[in-house]
Amino acid sequence: MLETSPWSPEEIVEIANSADEREWVPGAQEGVHMRPLLFDTVRGAWVNVTRLRKQGFVSRHAHPSPVHGLVLSGQWHYAERDWVATAGSYVFEPPGDVHTLIAEGEESLTLFWITGTLVEIDDNGNTVGYADTFTRLEQAERHFEKVGLGKDYVKRFVR
Repeated sequence: MLETSPWSPEEIVEIANSADEREWVPGAQEGVHMRPLLFDTVRGAWVNVTRLRKQGFVSRHAHPSPVHGLVLSGQWHYAERDWVATAGSYVFEPPGDVHTLIAEGEESLTLFWITGTLVEIDDNGNTVGYADTFTRLEQAERHFEKVGLGKDYVKRFVR
């Protein structure tokens, strides 16, 4: 019989659409939150559910590495594309793709697996900021401490 290696990290089992508002980390804009599920500090990746409760512009950005997304509910689109991601849609963003996320107005939930960096871009194509697994981890740590879960709460998502 096969046994789990003692070197294997613990599994993670979390409710992706948590009803506990304290588990939703606010984004840079009102109406945008992230529910962390994994901070992979070895591969430089993170997995979260992005919740949009707004209409219009969310962010213009690029990724030098692939991104996978699965829309759980609601819908959104990229300004540069002619498709709308709806519940059940799988989205693959190839490395180097630049896109502008537009929220459709109703609540949407999308599971994203992001490898590498999210590079924030202004209207002129200039880099104005970035996020990676470490900046997102630190953002979550500060939020969890602020809302009373404690800064160590974030450790449950780190592998």
